[in-house]
Amino acid sequence: MSYVEYMNAVRLGKKEYQHAILKEKSPFLPVLDEMIKDVDIVSEVNLGIMTIPLDNIVGTKTAGRTQAFASNFMPLMNEKSEFCVKWCNVYDYQMEKGIDEPVIVYEYMNRFYVQEGNKRVSVLKYLKAYGIVARVIRLIPKKNDNPEVQIYYEFLDFYKATASYNVRFEKEGKYERLLKAINVSPDNPLDKEEQKEFRQTYEIFEVVFKKFYIDGMNLSVADAFLKYVELFGYDTVKKRNESQIKADFKNLKNELLLSAKGSQIELVTQPKEELHTGEKLLNWLWSVSKIEPEMLKIAFIYPKTSETSRWTYGHELGRIYLEESFHGKLKTVVYDHADSEEEVCNCIKQAINDRCNVIFAVGPQMAVQCVKTAVQHPEVKIFNCSINMSYSSICNYYPRTFEAKFLMGALAAAMSETDKIGYMADYPIYGMVANINAFALGASMVNPRIKVYLNWSGLTDKPEDIEWDKDIEIISGVDMIVPEKASREYGLYRLENGRIENLAMVFCNWGKFYEKMIKQICFGSPEIRNMKKEKASNFWWGMSEDVMDIIYSDNIPNASHRLLDLLSNSICNGTLHPFEGKIYAQNDRLVSEDIYKLPLMEIIQMNWLLNNIIGEIPPIEAFKKDAQSLLRFQGVKSMNKMYSKQIDEKLSKMCS
Repeated sequence: MSYVEYMNAVRLGKKEYQHAILKEKSPFLPVLDEMIKDVDIVSEVNLGIMTIPLDNIVGTKTAGRTQAFASNFMPLMNEKSEFCVKWCNVYDYQMEKGIDEPVIVYEYMNRFYVQEGNKRVSVLKYLKAYGIVARVIRLIPKKNDNPEVQIYYEFLDFYKATASYNVRFEKEGKYERLLKAINVSPDNPLDKEEQKEFRQTYEIFEVVFKKFYIDGMNLSVADAFLKYVELFGYDTVKKRNESQIKADFKNLKNELLLSAKGSQIELVTQPKEELHTGEKLLNWLWSVSKIEPEMLKIAFIYPKTSETSRWTYGHELGRIYLEESFHGKLKTVVYDHADSEEEVCNCIKQAINDRCNVIFAVGPQMAVQCVKTAVQHPEVKIFNCSINMSYSSICNYYPRTFEAKFLMGALAAAMSETDKIGYMADYPIYGMVANINAFALGASMVNPRIKVYLNWSGLTDKPEDIEWDKDIEIISGVDMIVPEKASREYGLYRLENGRIENLAMVFCNWGKFYEKMIKQICFGSPEIRNMKKEKASNFWWGMSEDVMDIIYSDNIPNASHRLLDLLSNSICNGTLHPFEGKIYAQNDRLVSEDIYKLPLMEIIQMNWLLNNIIGEIPPIEAFKKDAQSLLRFQGVKSMNKMYSKQIDEKLSKMCS
């Protein structure tokens, strides 16, 4: 019997051998001694005896037996060899008693190389066993700039916290994300029982993943598990059995497929409400069923109340407008104080229980909870007010504020009697840096000598105490007031001898935004129709869609007003793009050539400041504690060497 199994194993070995030859790769097992002969090994650690995944055993420590096996550890020696007899004996022992003597392996870069026990590994791999008992000796290379070494050092921290070899990531940052998701660290590791629970949870997920894996998905078990834990929470995931994970996996499949495709985002920059009759009919035919406004019960989830938050206040005005624009045909419900993950969860659950079939969650930090709900309630359409989000189960929406900020910059330069302007920003989240740069570009178009002095209100509890340069009289402040703490320091204003004169303000008409979003639902917009499919739709509308505008005071000179009207019309009809032409970042780094127009995704993800801006993008840790979670989720990082390299490569391609 074991002889027959050996011959089957040889066939698998020869097949792998031929496959490797065709790909011009070595058909034999890699040899660790040869791999590390020029590597600076700084430490050798005896980890003791443990069970390790067979998938992670990829080669041998020495060259002695390497040619007896193909690269998949299947045997290559003929049936008359002594090797065949020994392999069959190991097979018989495994079937009768079970292999219990540990093999000896060296671990290098999270892969194992066998010093003693190659045939035991071969037999268990042939039998498709999950793991093998091994005595493990770890070889640690010297830390350097090699990305693989960087990832390995991240793994070492992960191992300290979990004692797990099961999880393998190929990109930097993911081990850190998983540790955060399971709420542990190298200094706060899982205990023995928790480590065992983690390994079992991962192994169950791996079994389910392999059953559902789609050819060409290009997604590892570890990446899928990370996504699963981040969405559902580890406390929930570790209690799931195989059948429950199967049910979750079916709902998550489209999110995983989207991740496998690189989490690509489709920006929807125009509403689909102005359609020709034929297009409308086609959309209706494609829709599952016709939706009338009367069929909608819409939940608005607010992080704070409209009295205490300018952000919530703007959306509340939009909700009121929405009800009025549909003459009371649809119903809206407000759920506020959703300022923590638990409260967001409770508010969304209540909205579902109240039979709301559309949910607008207006805080970017609510996105993950929105996705959790969406995968469990496919009958509900959920929208999150954020940008640069890659989820197929929900849609995201946000205004193109940078267009209006460009005009405000031009107005600020026209109204300033000095070459200095102030700009107050709150947090460097996606889109905010584009607003600052667009403002600076608009200002430099009117006055090439202008300097924009940048301050961040999110760094202090008392932004009103921030002192401006004595020559700054024109300041761009927050876009809207807080009803409970009304102040004149909003919009574009002149500060002179302690007296404030308001000049203009950027106005996002959330009412029109929501009205158009509801029409997308009712018209059967393809982006909304494709929710919960292999697509991530981000609605990003601006001045041409009539959801962004500027309100001017009577103090604006007529000539300036005419200039701004001209610029506004040019932006709306597409003849003017704020980020077009030669653009220099700080330190005079060229980021865009004369003929180049920055793509929308580059504008959203912008993490550099223009060379006429005096200021910087502070690190997350510098901001107030209550904002740091939002910044870790939606914040940009200041331009680093890697980003500079990407810009240089992009410009090289443009020039060639």
